[in-house]
Amino acid sequence: MKFGKLQDISQVDFSLPSTPEATRYVLQQQDSDAPKQFFIGCTGWSMKEWVGKVYPKNTKAKDFLKAYGNQFNTIELNTTHYRIPNPSTIEKWYQETPEDFQFCPKIPQVISHSRDLGFSGGQLPAFCEAISGLNEKLGCCFIQLPPYFNTDRIKIIENFLTRWPKTMLIAFEIRHKSWFQDSKALLDLHTLLVENNAAFVITDVAGRRDVLHQMVSNGLTMVRFVGNGLHPTDYSRIDNWIDQLKEWLEAGLQKVYFFPHEPDNILAPDLSQYVLEQVQAKLQVEVRGPKIGDHREGEQISLF
Repeated sequence: MKFGKLQDISQVDFSLPSTPEATRYVLQQQDSDAPKQFFIGCTGWSMKEWVGKVYPKNTKAKDFLKAYGNQFNTIELNTTHYRIPNPSTIEKWYQETPEDFQFCPKIPQVISHSRDLGFSGGQLPAFCEAISGLNEKLGCCFIQLPPYFNTDRIKIIENFLTRWPKTMLIAFEIRHKSWFQDSKALLDLHTLLVENNAAFVITDVAGRRDVLHQMVSNGLTMVRFVGNGLHPTDYSRIDNWIDQLKEWLEAGLQKVYFFPHEPDNILAPDLSQYVLEQVQAKLQVEVRGPKIGDHREGEQISLF
């Protein structure tokens, strides 16, 4: 992720903002008896650099997804941003992942970067039909709105939601600065998402602290966390997030999708393992994540 990246992070205030009242209100409305789930994943599985450390030694490229699924319980599926997958691809993804695995597909660019978010075309229903083949392994889709998508376009989001299937979860990532300069516009969007059981994406990146809005609009949150090459602040920031999510889970949050990003994705499993360790130590949730290290040839990766 290049958005918001900085070469020099020495002057960045990485503290998390306080929880908005709108978030507190939504969490109070959630079912307190619902199970708590925590999903940890990266942005792709086609990483030859992970062989022998994240994947068993000598893992072939054709088996990367299976090896990934043994380590992680979700993925930020960026490949769907560039093309709508065909049925055979969907079936392959489904068959090669464990029962508890969830895919979080990124809405195709032809939809997210179109004038009307695909409202008038056929790509949106085609995408929804395709990913419905993931069945119970379909997690939360997310749409990354383009940099020019400002507060004047909220009606377009409203129209989009009228066509989005109510049975599919979706989260919105907003980036234009107008959303964070106009508190009423952000609250209006929050209300719209609450009414449609849609979620916010929260992005934590050094160069754009405004997108760290801490808005939650239903029982889940999706956090895209951008690290800086395992700099010491990556770990202290994770510690802060675990404390924040503990508070939200105790207040009513039910599901967390947490996606650690590192440069070129290479070190993302290392930070993911740290996330897992902290979750297991401090949170009462269902979770599964990576156990990485040097894997001997032919040896299966231990999940526990």
